[in-house]
Amino acid sequence: MQITGLNDGGCLASLPLRTDRLRLRPVAFADAETITDMAGDAEVARTTSHIPHPYDLGMAKAWIAKVSQQTNSGELIALAIEDNESYDLIGVISLHLDGGRSAGELGFWIGRPYWGRGYASEAADAMVKFAFERLRLARVIAAAMPENTASVRIQENAGMVPCGQRVDEHNARGRTLVLEVRELTAAAYQALCVERRQILLVVAVALVDADGRVLLARRPEGKAMAGLWEFPGGKVHPGETPELALVRELQEELGIDITESCLAPFTFASHTYGDFHLMMPLYICRQWKGTVTPREGQILNWVRPSRMHRLPMPPADVPLVAMLRDLL
Repeated sequence: MQITGLNDGGCLASLPLRTDRLRLRPVAFADAETITDMAGDAEVARTTSHIPHPYDLGMAKAWIAKVSQQTNSGELIALAIEDNESYDLIGVISLHLDGGRSAGELGFWIGRPYWGRGYASEAADAMVKFAFERLRLARVIAAAMPENTASVRIQENAGMVPCGQRVDEHNARGRTLVLEVRELTAAAYQALCVERRQILLVVAVALVDADGRVLLARRPEGKAMAGLWEFPGGKVHPGETPELALVRELQEELGIDITESCLAPFTFASHTYGDFHLMMPLYICRQWKGTVTPREGQILNWVRPSRMHRLPMPPADVPLVAMLRDLL
């Protein structure tokens, strides 16, 4: 697909967009079968106002052809969301532009096998950044059914606030729906960027057993990013060193005793989330006293670094996996 209608000023020269885990590139006709399979899922169609059900290959090809025309005329940017490592297509994100290209409407869907991993939020953050910093839009909006709490949460995580309602035809359900609309202005986006520069210091550890496996903990339900696997650790309290914070956190979370001398500094993560910037030093620890026990509702798993990429992890943790793989 040729992209020409939005290429003034080189604003599309930065495609594909990349995040820690994702690659966002223009939708292509080669995506038709995968899009048919995922968008044809009734549960995916149910969460949108525009995907009909049933959904067949001819519909997917017609949609891609339409997207190509709209892109070339400057009406739309539609990007396939891919896994950075496997290049598997996991969803689509789009930005519909108004006639004067001063505002855009964000839309997205994720294939059901990839739900609950934070991919939609990661892709939405990248598209919002592209909209304001490359396209120089004045406003980005998004709409969702009130009961679609996942989409609402993604919009809110991107900084969007309620601005009204509208009525849409819901092709997947064959009826009219009232949608909640949220917006983010350029001024609010700039303020959010300043707010996100506030740094949160968190410390983590790679506990390594005698077989070279590393302990990961899955965040329990009710917490942010529930279901994702992460390295044990936690926030550094005022006046604490990262080492002392780890000694405390591992006692509280896992019931094990370590000393500062058992901790070897390894690397760090630096990542901007929705409302803060995370700095996270990662330590290596091979010796401790006591039996590792989940004390805070988390699920534990000893995983070889070569297999960690198979588990959904928070974006800040993902770059650390390759470094551990090289070390261990």
